[in-house]
Amino acid sequence: VQLQASGGGLVQAGGSLRLSCDGSGLSFSSAAMGWFRQAPGKEREFVGRIKWIGGNTWYADSVKGRFTIARDNAKNTVYLQMNSLKAGDTAVYYCAADTPPFAILSNYHNPRAYDYWGQGTQVTVSS
Repeated sequence: VQLQASGGGLVQAGGSLRLSCDGSGLSFSSAAMGWFRQAPGKEREFVGRIKWIGGNTWYADSVKGRFTIARDNAKNTVYLQMNSLKAGDTAVYYCAADTPPFAILSNYHNPRAYDYWGQGTQVTVSS
C-alpha cells in the first residue's frame, strides 16, 4: 500500500491550497481516510477524517469551517481543501488510511489508529 500526498506549497495568509492523496494497493472504498499535520517541534496533529462510504467527515476544532475533506471515488483520491490559511497552519501534512476494524470515534484523532501513511507534503503560510 502506498499513499502519496501532494499539493503543498507556499501561500500567503488568507489564501487557499488543495492537497491530494492518491492511493495504490488500497481501495479507499474499504478505508476511512485521515489528514494529519506536524509542525516543527510539535506532535502530529489530527486535522480531519472522511468515511468513504457515506462521506461523513470530522474535523479538528482548529480547522473547522476553513478546511474541507472530499473524495473522488473514481480516482481513488481524497482531497483536503484549505481556505483562509493562517501562519499557524504551517506544517507537513500527511494523509493516512484506517482499515477495518475501524477506529472508534474517540480515537479518530490518534495517529496510531491509522494503518498506512503517505510521505507528507509541506504547507507554508506566510504572514
